[in-house]
Amino acid sequence: MTTIDELPIRDDLRGQTPYGAPQLDVAVRLNTNEHAFAVPQPVIEEMRKRLDAELADLNRYPDRDAVGLRTDLASYLGHGLEFASVWAANGSNEVQQQLLQAFGGPGRTALGFGPSYSMHPLLAAGTGTRWIGALRDPDFGLRADAAVAEIHRHDPDLVFLCSPNNPTGTALDPAVIDAVLGAARGMVLVDEAYFEYARTGTRSAIELLPGHPRLVVTRTMSKAFGFAGGRLGYFAADPAVVDAVQLVRLPYHLSALTQAAARAAVAQSAALLATVEQIKLQRDRIVSVLRDRGVAVADSDANFVLFRTGDDQKTAWQAFLDRGVLIRDVGLSGWLRVTAGTETETTAFLNAAEEILGERSEPHQHSAAEPARSTDERSEEAL
Repeated sequence: MTTIDELPIRDDLRGQTPYGAPQLDVAVRLNTNEHAFAVPQPVIEEMRKRLDAELADLNRYPDRDAVGLRTDLASYLGHGLEFASVWAANGSNEVQQQLLQAFGGPGRTALGFGPSYSMHPLLAAGTGTRWIGALRDPDFGLRADAAVAEIHRHDPDLVFLCSPNNPTGTALDPAVIDAVLGAARGMVLVDEAYFEYARTGTRSAIELLPGHPRLVVTRTMSKAFGFAGGRLGYFAADPAVVDAVQLVRLPYHLSALTQAAARAAVAQSAALLATVEQIKLQRDRIVSVLRDRGVAVADSDANFVLFRTGDDQKTAWQAFLDRGVLIRDVGLSGWLRVTAGTETETTAFLNAAEEILGERSEPHQHSAAEPARSTDERSEEAL
């Protein structure tokens, strides 16, 4: 059988592995940050109606610019946004890929602060953009002065910020984003995939859009909307950014069926988001219980929690799996990530954690104690 290395693949892709998490049939799956609750039946019925209306015209191409969907998304986001300031694609990954195609590419660089979303370096690699991996603070936060220093050092064409950050869950103070906007000459992308789960009082970078034409705020319907199978991501930015992305988007990249289902979901956003508070309760429960047991846990504004296992997170991951609980090894030495599920799923995780983490004798702190580099992070010289 032919291997990838025997093909004339690009040199910078040799030795790389595709993004993905184990897909295992276990009782409790808490590894991919999906929304724990199924789509409510009334929302399903609304989707069926809208899909039925599209079926007779499937011989025709869909609305190339998805104006109706973008109008609905702008209304959902508020802040006075109109459709011209919103763009949508097949998941936030495609949105970010299009932004890299338009503003990155060969001879250009993108800067991110790890540990963070491991797809960002891969998207950069796929578009020929050189990735520069800087580090977050020891507590997984990001200070404005530290971020600005890295920008002055590397002068990137794009800066990636995550708020809340994956895999740590921490949100950024808008003052950090504002400082980055003042220091960066290029585009600033704020990934807010988990924003709907943020704790009360957390502010969105969307508030900073007026007067900042190089700021882009990306969102997704895969998380809080429970629309992961529908694949719909979007961003808000100056209309000029939308115009730029349309230069690189594929023709008719959003099918008529995707647009119809997504519009139904946005129209039913109140019903879909009704369970977000339940997820937040389970997230906070995980944080509270683990900390009460002396386990180090990162602050979280997302639907997941990063917690300390000791030096060997791989053994701990397998121990959870042996107990029927699938969580995520994100490649961060000594840490694992668990998605907040239903009350029953969360109880199963906490029961397993009591057995597994209780076996470890190392002292735990209530926050991260040392800088850690993710195996997903690339150095300045890498991709």
